[in-house]
Amino acid sequence: MMKIIRLNIGKPKISTYKSKEFLTGIGKESISEALLLKDQFVGDGVANPAFHGGPDRAVCFYPYEHYKQWEEEFNRTLSIPAFGENLTVSGMLEKDICIGDIFQIGETIVQITQGRVPCSTISKYNSLDSLLKRTVDTCYTGYFARVLKEGMIREDSSIKLIKPHPMQVSVYDTMNALFFVDHLQSMEKIIEVPELADAMRKSFVKKLNKLKV
Repeated sequence: MMKIIRLNIGKPKISTYKSKEFLTGIGKESISEALLLKDQFVGDGVANPAFHGGPDRAVCFYPYEHYKQWEEEFNRTLSIPAFGENLTVSGMLEKDICIGDIFQIGETIVQITQGRVPCSTISKYNSLDSLLKRTVDTCYTGYFARVLKEGMIREDSSIKLIKPHPMQVSVYDTMNALFFVDHLQSMEKIIEVPELADAMRKSFVKKLNKLKV
């Protein structure tokens, strides 16, 4: 069953790792409700707009089920939202969610656009040096969505898949292809998904061009 576990928003703030300060939007706070607009939630923000935010990455999801694995693997509790996600959700693993899937969440309608490409901020914020590598290794990255209809989302809002994408290219397969696979046909199929975020399409085109040389 698809369900919101936490709804999280927050503006970028200064965090510290190994005595060095850095600006990050990952440190969000859980709230009961928020208004989702085309670019982001009201009251939310990103520190690095080159990799986060904007119409194709307005909402960040992270599956709640992964927290158990990380806590067992690292023998410590991770405070939600450890990955800076807006929506911590259950029943929505990367292998089950496809690029282009459309969901109704509360008053809003959103469409999945790409997997999240994690960066070192994940490790720094959680003080776990190997968390970034493990996130990439497992493709447990979470994913982004664009907003098709603005509106309110509440922590107890229901999630409903209203239009699965016919090409059935999962977030997991997309990220696995980006990180590890050099199979031309797999990447060409991903690029053909019209709803794929432009930034990720460019990453695949760049990888394909290198392979074809």
